[in-house]
Amino acid sequence: MLGHHYVAVPDSDRVPRPGATSLGPANPTQQLSVTVYLRRDPGAPPVGDVVEEALVPPARRTRLSDDRYAATFGAAGGDIAMVEQFAREHELEVVAVNQVARSVQLAGTVEALTDAFQVTLARYGYIDQKGTSRVYRGRVGAVHVPVELDGIVTAVIGLDDRPLGDNLLIRCRGAGTPVIADAAAVQLPAGTFLPTTLGQLYDFPAATDGAGECVAVLAFNGETQPGTPSGGYDRDALSTYFDQVLGIPLPEIVDVVVHGPGNEPGSDGRDADPADTSGEIMLDLQVVGALAPKAKIVVYFTVFTEQGWVDAINAIVTDTVHRPTVISCSYGNPEDALGSAWTRMAIRQVNQTFAAAAARGITICCESGDDGSRDQANDFRAHADYPASSPFVLGVGGTRLVAAGGQITSETVWNDGPGSATGGGISSLFPVPSWQVDANVPDSINPPHRRGRGVPDVAALADPRTGVAIISLDGQHIIAIGGTSAAAPLWAALVARINQALGAPVGLLNPLLYTTLHTSVLRDITHGSNGAYAAGTGWDAYTGFGSPGGTTLLEGLQKL
Repeated sequence: MLGHHYVAVPDSDRVPRPGATSLGPANPTQQLSVTVYLRRDPGAPPVGDVVEEALVPPARRTRLSDDRYAATFGAAGGDIAMVEQFAREHELEVVAVNQVARSVQLAGTVEALTDAFQVTLARYGYIDQKGTSRVYRGRVGAVHVPVELDGIVTAVIGLDDRPLGDNLLIRCRGAGTPVIADAAAVQLPAGTFLPTTLGQLYDFPAATDGAGECVAVLAFNGETQPGTPSGGYDRDALSTYFDQVLGIPLPEIVDVVVHGPGNEPGSDGRDADPADTSGEIMLDLQVVGALAPKAKIVVYFTVFTEQGWVDAINAIVTDTVHRPTVISCSYGNPEDALGSAWTRMAIRQVNQTFAAAAARGITICCESGDDGSRDQANDFRAHADYPASSPFVLGVGGTRLVAAGGQITSETVWNDGPGSATGGGISSLFPVPSWQVDANVPDSINPPHRRGRGVPDVAALADPRTGVAIISLDGQHIIAIGGTSAAAPLWAALVARINQALGAPVGLLNPLLYTTLHTSVLRDITHGSNGAYAAGTGWDAYTGFGSPGGTTLLEGLQKL
């Protein structure tokens, strides 16, 4: 029997979303689930220094077997048993246990869960940035656990279901151009590029196509009105795009449902619900599939909540069936805005999983935001976007691209004004990583002007005015899409092709990129600004070290 003395789980405090008002208590009989995360087995072998290992050329790195990974990163059986006992005492159902991910999923009523974790749950209403009324289940203050579980339970995720993570996609104005049967005659929106053309302009390595690699694509279902679709892709539309527009076969696409309804396509039109992520998912699949056509693409469907994020990241990193070597993430939030959807507890949990991903040789490519240095936070401060600000993530910024005669003629920082500019800045949560100390990362412009991890690391096309040409969800039109959510899957595809050429996964690329490769392997973007920080020679807080040179990056890695 666990005692009745409770302690707060560190960094689990919550405040309401800005502008949210309480609509009354949550329904006590409502059924919901939470995921309890545990400490690493105290008797496990020590975790190696993932940064030190990342400085070793990929082909010479030590690979963890599944058994070694589970023994090193998994939970102790005794700790899991204590959580299961706790669940029984509070009449909660143990839905699933993942010892390798150190997670136990519990289910019960709001009344049972609020008693178990000593929280008060209420319904909150607010108006989102698109003017749409939203409601979420939330809490204020900390989550608590019995003192016997203090230090054993590291996070309790799912009590609060406020939306977490905006899909960072910007559609160019206009209805697009019609798809016709003759691929050579398809008209693209003016100034835009097919993904395959971008692969040529960015000099993706020849004789590579991603064969043998697996790219994980994060796909979040948006919060839409009850009974309406919330996000997904249409396989027939994709087949039309690959067959009639690109002239290549549809790549292998597999769905994995972590939370939510899975593939549920809705609308990608300009009048679609802002929370419907169908356009984002279609974009990611077309960019990755066009640029790494022989790679397996696994779409991990989850929900737009903290629980959806944390559980999906853990599902990908511990997936021994598909074994992704690259993750493409086109979503994010300000890491530190008041009332942020992220708790420090969840960020810490995800960051531990990102470090474990590095140990498994997985590269995480994540957009840096689409609202300049303010990053959607209207508090007159600069913000970095998470997860891109994690030191275990390859943060991807955005550029404006112009080309002629098969060559890039101009590439500058993408900045079309508020709400349409590449994110980037200085993290307030993560210190400057060891591999970034010589990159001339500036101090934060926010008082007290601390030093922190600089974002992004690299960049690629994101300006919708020179955007990516993809097919609409209905399979009828070619439309122009922009945002750093177009740049992140481009880099994910490039990493898959480099992995193929090297015969080994690149994994955490940043340490080698900053300490050995530098700008010699990328196209340095030196002109432009988007708010708080300015572009310049070498690394900057808008485009990092710049856009691909795919072949020079591969050659740089091969020479190590």
